[in-house]
Amino acid sequence: MNQKILITGGAGFIGSHVVRLFVQNYPDYHIYNLDKLTYAGNLENIRDIEDAPNYTFIKGDIVDANFIQSIFDTHQFDAVIHLAAESHVDRSISNPIEFVMTNVVGTVNLLNAAKHIWNNNFENKLFYHVSTDEVYGSLGETGMFLETTAYDPHSPYSASKASSDHFVRAYHDTYGMPTVISNCSNNYGPNQFPEKLIPLFINNIRNNKPLPVYGKGENVRDWLFVIDHARAIDVIFHKGVNGETYNIGGENEWTNIELIKVICKAMDKKLGREAGTSEKLITFVKDRAGHDLRYAIDSSKLMSELGWEPSLQFEEGIEKTINWYMNHQDWMDNITSGDYQKYYDEMYMNR
Repeated sequence: MNQKILITGGAGFIGSHVVRLFVQNYPDYHIYNLDKLTYAGNLENIRDIEDAPNYTFIKGDIVDANFIQSIFDTHQFDAVIHLAAESHVDRSISNPIEFVMTNVVGTVNLLNAAKHIWNNNFENKLFYHVSTDEVYGSLGETGMFLETTAYDPHSPYSASKASSDHFVRAYHDTYGMPTVISNCSNNYGPNQFPEKLIPLFINNIRNNKPLPVYGKGENVRDWLFVIDHARAIDVIFHKGVNGETYNIGGENEWTNIELIKVICKAMDKKLGREAGTSEKLITFVKDRAGHDLRYAIDSSKLMSELGWEPSLQFEEGIEKTINWYMNHQDWMDNITSGDYQKYYDEMYMNR
């Protein structure tokens, strides 16, 4: 099918991998990448496909309802894969309103624009909303999040994502809009903004900076390689059942302190340092407010019904991730210095 697909947040960490996969694997689709290019959106992430004939970049803010309606009217998108979101919990604690505007109001703007142009003709149309496992709250030492787990968000970030999930379901139930939702565990891999744990610690170890660990490092997360997440989004987009939710997890639970020690050990080896050198950089700091103890995703529905499974074990994935950051120090230097923000002006504003 000749489809026009809008991918929001496509210059960000996860979004850039999704955009690349769709542009390269589906030459008959035209992929429109909408991104505001905030601090976490970086066009260098997708420089390799920016000249592809089936790719168009659009700079804009999903909070601007008039702008969103205008691009839907102009391009007549057949489908939306919505990844654009404020996503860092610490930032949500200090500025919750920004998360409400982007994650809730922005999502509703997209839903309204799609509803308007599709005008109840929903054949071969889809609104795919990409969400997080954090909407489910916190687990104890046992159990896993299912698609039927009740929502129990604890941070402004997870509350804003829970709200956006509810609006997507409401548009499905009220207006008949074809929708799917996926809720994913923590991602890691190339191109992740270095406010997140794994790239932050790789960079800090390289530069002999402290490794700040919340509390005692006992919080547990399920880690998924970002390219496997992009593969899951591809499968759900093409095979997912209208109105359904799919959980995506890596079957890879680690306490933060165990994860950090794995990174330290691998970095010592990579940098030729004496074993145990990087662990000495670990510094325990006051725990984050409302810090969920444990997340764990049950992906059995996605695996059994749609045939997806993760391709990498964590040890292989973390080695690939470390190698990527070590081989792309220029990318990290541009990110941490802010120089990456100049790329948009150079490529698009001065032509």
